[in-house]
Amino acid sequence: MRRTRILTAVLALAAGLLAGTPPALAADSPKSALAADTYTWKNARIDGGGFVPGIVFNRGEKNLAYARTDIGGAYRWVESSKTWTPLLDSVGWDDWGHTGVASLASDSVNPDRVYAAVGTYTNSWDPGNGAILRSSDRGASWQRTDLPFKLGGNMPGRGMGERLAIDPNKNSVLYLGAPSGKGLWRSTDSGATWSQVANFPNVGNYVQDPSDTSGYASDNQGIVWVTFDERTGTSGNATQTIYVGVADKDNAVYRSTDGGASWSRLAGQPTGYLAHKGVLDTANGYLYIAYSDKGGPYDGGKGRLLRYATSTGTWTDISPVAEADTYYGFSGLSVDRQDPGTVMATAYSSWWPDTQIFRSTDSGATWTKAWDYTSYPSRSNRYTMDVSSSPWLTWGANPSPPEQSPKLGWMTEALEIDPFDSDRMMYGTGATVYGTENLTNWDSGSQFTIKPMVQGLEETAVIDLAAPPSGGAQLFSALGDVGGFRHTDLTKVPAMMYTQPNFTTTTSLDFAETNPNTVVRTGNLDSGPHIAFSTDNGANWFGGTDPSGVSGGGTVAAASDGSRFVWSPEGTGVQYATGFGSSWAESSGIPAGAIVESDRVDAKTFYGFKSGKFYVSSDGGATFTASAATGLPSGDSVRFKALPGAKGDVWLAGGATDSAYGLWHSTNGGTSFTKLSAVEQADAIGFGKAATGASYQTLYTSAKIGGVRGIFRSTDQGSTWTRINDDAHQWGWTGASITGDPRVYGRVYVSTNGRGVIYGDSSDAGGGGGGTDPTPTGACAVTYKITNQWSGGFQADVRLSNTGSSAWSSWSLGWTFPGGQTIGQLWNAEYTQSGSAVTAKNITWNANVAAGSSVSFGFTGNWSGTNTKPTAFKLGGQSCTVL
Repeated sequence: MRRTRILTAVLALAAGLLAGTPPALAADSPKSALAADTYTWKNARIDGGGFVPGIVFNRGEKNLAYARTDIGGAYRWVESSKTWTPLLDSVGWDDWGHTGVASLASDSVNPDRVYAAVGTYTNSWDPGNGAILRSSDRGASWQRTDLPFKLGGNMPGRGMGERLAIDPNKNSVLYLGAPSGKGLWRSTDSGATWSQVANFPNVGNYVQDPSDTSGYASDNQGIVWVTFDERTGTSGNATQTIYVGVADKDNAVYRSTDGGASWSRLAGQPTGYLAHKGVLDTANGYLYIAYSDKGGPYDGGKGRLLRYATSTGTWTDISPVAEADTYYGFSGLSVDRQDPGTVMATAYSSWWPDTQIFRSTDSGATWTKAWDYTSYPSRSNRYTMDVSSSPWLTWGANPSPPEQSPKLGWMTEALEIDPFDSDRMMYGTGATVYGTENLTNWDSGSQFTIKPMVQGLEETAVIDLAAPPSGGAQLFSALGDVGGFRHTDLTKVPAMMYTQPNFTTTTSLDFAETNPNTVVRTGNLDSGPHIAFSTDNGANWFGGTDPSGVSGGGTVAAASDGSRFVWSPEGTGVQYATGFGSSWAESSGIPAGAIVESDRVDAKTFYGFKSGKFYVSSDGGATFTASAATGLPSGDSVRFKALPGAKGDVWLAGGATDSAYGLWHSTNGGTSFTKLSAVEQADAIGFGKAATGASYQTLYTSAKIGGVRGIFRSTDQGSTWTRINDDAHQWGWTGASITGDPRVYGRVYVSTNGRGVIYGDSSDAGGGGGGTDPTPTGACAVTYKITNQWSGGFQADVRLSNTGSSAWSSWSLGWTFPGGQTIGQLWNAEYTQSGSAVTAKNITWNANVAAGSSVSFGFTGNWSGTNTKPTAFKLGGQSCTVL
């Protein structure tokens, strides 16, 4: 199973509580506006779900550890709760590639410092360059240095490393190994500035597949690790001996003995292999190197383990099995800092029957295995596995021996023994982080226990979301790599992903609006059906029948009553069926590859979109007719939905920066659409429970409004919008899907590309006070200040003071713009605008204003001609003093 995890936009063009102070990225440009409502953000717990290529323990402070992921950011271990805290949620839309972490380094001299080398792809899929993020508060906040080249957190070879390393004697010095032939780089000012090490002799030459025209598998994997011999320096003085691993099968390891001034190929080294890891046991003076004939993380044929004696220059082959018997490469590699001579390694690419972990307590002279054959196919394991905290890790499988479920792992490129605790070891797989806290049982002959050590680390790529109005399921998710889940409790890990069939990636899902027990999903599978149905609200599933030519899941829509389905799979044209897809017929009038959705009221009405054209069927999907609507996005980066409870009410989001882009609304079944002028860009649209006193459902969108990218909510059919996330909670790219909860006002579910399913709950439980106008009494004063102004736009702050003797329990401030200005986005209040007249009202958390106190809100707006300040303000019907 190949886990190449690509941004959903590229493919279409690819828990726990966030505790404590949320991390914030110190941006190089002005901050966007603060959230207008106070939201609490959490993950719908899945626990893991993606590849963890790197685990880093700090060697100066006990219990300080980090994990890096290929697309889902970086995490810090919290020992008190045995959970992980996300550190890169502040990465914004424009820098989405910085959620891929190519390498990470924790400073053992100053444990508050941590560094991350970020960037997801080195080819055109990621338009931005990589960066070095540096933190002096363990990742709670970051400063950024942009690099003149790209980094590949999700590229081939991403499990090698670490590419980023801190000099253990002079911690202001760092080295970075770059991909794509960009060489070795060095910083001498704690990561603030970087320059290429001009005299380093080899930029690497290994590529996975030279014929790949996309640039993904054909990129030079470059310089892959840096290791310091800390014995060759003293505190405050640079380490003199440095080893560097290069993606070159003939010249894999280089050394400097003069602090990086000069470099030479390490004499006597083996050829024909890539050096995935280089780990130095300073107590014994041995440099251990794990070799593979491929770059990983899922390929690998032959491998070797070598030991280099730094004092004599002697190489010793310490491979635990003969080279001829390997069908995998070695990669995961660690030494026990508490017990010199103990070393462990992994057979990272062994999928069948399982991965293998090797352990030696005599510097590699002899080895034992995590499992052995007794009499084939029977196995004897030195470990027991307890996945009760993440039961889906069994994949619902019941394999025949020698396979077992759950597997010990796959893509096991990261394995680390805690430098302070010989009994604790963690290792990453393609789906989770496993670990043990009684590892030394291995040596005594008793079994050690392996459990998931992954809570809080959420790394699924979310493709689609659906929240039904009734039934046991709160949320259905469509995910890459692990298929997707039915959540009945967002705070608990579901027992199993969707099975029967188990899609590798679920591409689309839907439920019947008036009969949510009927659910359908489509997805990708090497062999078997690409569509599945449930009649019990997603608790159990059965596979449908594919029409001829289907090669992928595509999109699917269920009739509002569940009586029929329309499916637009990959590989063939749009199809329709009555019942549960035992036979399909091709729809006419709609092109192959169209996105399909259903009307949520009329069971025979379906909609489609392809290349700027909107299509409508009124006969259950048999025939479609192109709408006369014009001005829609010309490309296919579009998502649209029909509103529950209103026939023909359709919202469409999408587009591209070089063409039509935004949010459109139709109230006549797609015959015509009106573009919302206030929404500059939008990529996903969803609906949730209406606010108190409102008759129309709440809208949610991932969009750019008022010049700000974020997650927005509207309780008045899109007339006004409130940004509900903030700069600390951005999660990179959030354009695949969004939906509100039809049962809980204010709750929104947000898709991410690698940070799992995020959901937010509003502090404004009713939605703005039920629509009544507050009428506080007593004197008031207003300060109106323009804080920034540019051509056609401005930002202002308003301060409302209670200068009377009685407290307010709510407030409503009105004014009229003298220059015809319009508000684009307003925060810390709800507002309405009619012509030049504006009314701003409190939200739940700032309703109470004591006598002598004040409340503030701000907004961005548009102006032309003049931007004259308002001269009169009224609190309810009472005039306020203007300061």
